[in-house]
Amino acid sequence: MKTASITSWCQKAGNTAVGLAKVALLTGKCGITPVSDGAETLIIMANGPSLSDTIANHTPSLDAHRLLAVNFAANTDEFYRFKPEYYVLADPAFFVEKGYENVERLWSNFAERVTWPMRLFVPRKMLGRINTAALGGNITVEGFNMVGVEGFGWFERMVYGSGRAMPRPRNVLIPSLMCAIKMGFKNIYLTGADHSWTRTLEVDENNMVVTVQPHYYHDNNEEHSRIATIYKDIRLHEIINSFYVAFRGYHLIERFARRRGVRIINSTPGSFIDAFERAALPQ
Repeated sequence: MKTASITSWCQKAGNTAVGLAKVALLTGKCGITPVSDGAETLIIMANGPSLSDTIANHTPSLDAHRLLAVNFAANTDEFYRFKPEYYVLADPAFFVEKGYENVERLWSNFAERVTWPMRLFVPRKMLGRINTAALGGNITVEGFNMVGVEGFGWFERMVYGSGRAMPRPRNVLIPSLMCAIKMGFKNIYLTGADHSWTRTLEVDENNMVVTVQPHYYHDNNEEHSRIATIYKDIRLHEIINSFYVAFRGYHLIERFARRRGVRIINSTPGSFIDAFERAALPQ
C-alpha cells in the first residue's frame, strides 16, 4: 500500500472513530418524516442575491413545485407570495430568547402570518427553546441532528441515511439538502445558492477581515452590526477554511445522494458550488 493510501486510510479511520463517538453522545432519532404523498421534486430557495432574478423570471416554476425556505425568508414579502411548505433554521442565533429584533420579528411572522401548513425543521438540541403552542396550528416543528461527521463510505452512508449526522453544517444549505433527501425527494433544485463569497472578501488597513455575504433582500443595520461583531476576531485563514468546509460538504452530499438515486440540480446562475449538475428549473 502506498504512503498516500495509508495516510488516507488512517485519516478515514480516525474520522470514523470520532464520528461514532459523536453520534453515540450527541444525537438521537431524527424527527424528519417522509412526504406523505410521494412528491418527488423540491425547490430550495436559498437567500443569495440571484434569487431576485429567479423570482422575477421563473415564477411559474416556483408556483408549480414544493418549496423550502431558510433563515430570514419569512421576514420578506416574497415568502408570503409563494408560501413554502418547508422551512429550515440552523444558526443558534435564531433561538435566542430576547434582544434580537430581526429574530423576534421572524418568530412573530411565523405565529401570525403563516396561514398554510408548514413544516419547520430545526436542530434537535433547539427543540426545547421553541414555544410550539405560540406558533398556532399551521406549523409543525421537527428536529434534525446537526452533527457533522466524515469517515469511511459505509459509515457516512449509514449515519447520513439514518439522519443521525450530516457533512459538517457550515451553513443552512447543508441541513436543508439533508432534510430534503430524508423527506424522500428525488429531484432537488437549488436557487439563490450563489456562494460567491470570495468576491467580497478583503482585509482592511487594520488587518480586519471584511466579508460581505449579500442576500436577495436588503439586510438592515442590526444584521450588519451582528455580522461585523461575529467576524471582528476571525482571521483570514479561518474564513477560507470555513469556505473549504462548505464546498467539501456539498461533494459529500452529492456522493451520498447519487448512491440513493437522488438528483441535486443547481439552478443558480453564477453559483460557485461545483459539486452538483446544473440545469434550469423544471416547468
